Amino acid sequence: MDRIRKNFGFGCMRLPMQGADVDIQETRRMVDVFLNAGFNYFDTAHGYLQGKSETALKECLTSRYPRERYVLTDKLTADFFKTEADIRPFFESQLAACGVDYFDFYLMHAQGTVNYDHFKACRAYETAFALKAEGKVRHVGISFHDRAEVLEKILTEYPQIEVVQIQFNYVDYDDPAVQSRKCYEVCRKFNKPVLVMEPVKGGNLVNLPKEARTVLDALHGGSPASYAIRFAAGFPGMMMVLSSMSNLQQMQDNLAFMQNFRPLGETELAAVQKVQEIFRSKHLIPCTSCRYCTDGCPKHLSIPDLFATMNTKQLYHDWNADYYYTEVHTAPGRKASDCLKCGKCEKVCPQHLPIRKLLEKVAAEFEKEQ
Repeated sequence: MDRIRKNFGFGCMRLPMQGADVDIQETRRMVDVFLNAGFNYFDTAHGYLQGKSETALKECLTSRYPRERYVLTDKLTADFFKTEADIRPFFESQLAACGVDYFDFYLMHAQGTVNYDHFKACRAYETAFALKAEGKVRHVGISFHDRAEVLEKILTEYPQIEVVQIQFNYVDYDDPAVQSRKCYEVCRKFNKPVLVMEPVKGGNLVNLPKEARTVLDALHGGSPASYAIRFAAGFPGMMMVLSSMSNLQQMQDNLAFMQNFRPLGETELAAVQKVQEIFRSKHLIPCTSCRYCTDGCPKHLSIPDLFATMNTKQLYHDWNADYYYTEVHTAPGRKASDCLKCGKCEKVCPQHLPIRKLLEKVAAEFEKEQ
């Protein structure tokens, strides 16, 4: 952990894209700017961008810089192993995809009640600890999406866990589903350094409701992203705050306030509290657009885009959301009303959203005249 230079990391789940492929030239520029600014932490997983995140890092980072220049985190995801015997071959394929001989951090991915049982049954934790003993992993940790009591159980049963990655932002801080604050408190209780994911909640804390943006603009300070990321980074024990940046402009904005990081002051915290209250009053769908739900959907519904369109309609009440629903995000057989109610999406949703019921609401809003 002593190789980490600063407490801000490059999350590689939402890299710049050209169609279905990663924009390699833009990603290279972002990697160069990030490293030259003095930062060195990169986070990926095999499921990110359907495997293209790992290979993009090989092309843009690991083949271009010496190993000591960067810290690389990858993850073991439940979808890619069925038995204990599957884990090592999959791990080796990840090393090859990323072009490295070891990972600095290897996380048991998306741990929660259902996934944890699968990981235990396949001795995934024991395998990861063995990989650490062999020098192929420097540190073993978890990424976590569930209630605080489940996190406490995992950390009790596996005290060897070194770091915990949790979703943490000012909207989810006291959210009863995400339980950011309670999970953070469990990490502190067990003295585990925290890796923060979704500090801007999938962009929701950048594209703010008008009245919320007005509150932050009145501070005459930084961007909406700056207040969200600094909020998360300001808590004790936050080893790393990740931002999934999709273009160089986003990166340059983030680096501007994280190079000489300072926590939020009292006036800024009061403004953030007002924004929290505004979000609660909107009753928006708390989707982070991670897109885990789309891969297994038999109808290929673009669920995060449908939810984003619904939120836009609630915020702005204009024709634009209707246009995007009918002309951009749906096609024959791929409307919200075409959901088969199979529930595959809900099993993988990190936010534990009742997706099937929410799609019914989306259909009721946008398909009234059909």
